[in-house]
Amino acid sequence: MTVIPRIKSAKVKSQRPVPAAKRKPAAAGPVKALLKLIEQALEDGQAEMTVVIDLQGKSSIADYMLVASGRSQRQVAALAERLLATLRAKGHRRVSAEGLPHGDWVLIDAGDVIVHLFRPESRSRYNLEKMWGEDFTDPAAAER
Repeated sequence: MTVIPRIKSAKVKSQRPVPAAKRKPAAAGPVKALLKLIEQALEDGQAEMTVVIDLQGKSSIADYMLVASGRSQRQVAALAERLLATLRAKGHRRVSAEGLPHGDWVLIDAGDVIVHLFRPESRSRYNLEKMWGEDFTDPAAAER
């Protein structure tokens, strides 16, 4: 008679996302350096009305969200391409972009920093700053 040993089943921890309050904070130095790099690249590309929103403790998607505007679809796309090239040149390989071909609203995920680039009309329509507790009013939209 052959005896087959019984294998105990291992308990598997659930793969639920970790709440923002329990998430380990990212190293402040590298995240701040990434944020400064992004701000500088957008300033060099003449982005307008740049707003930085601190998401630490509010969301687990990133530590910061940066929202900026370009004057036209062409400028929004150029800002996004400039930012992507700058990040990749500095060694950030896991950067992705959505909406680049359209140039109306481009989302760039740089890990700990999420960047939203808008045309002014789209920015005032979606008003992401208000959703995250910041108040934004486009002076040009107020005149219309």
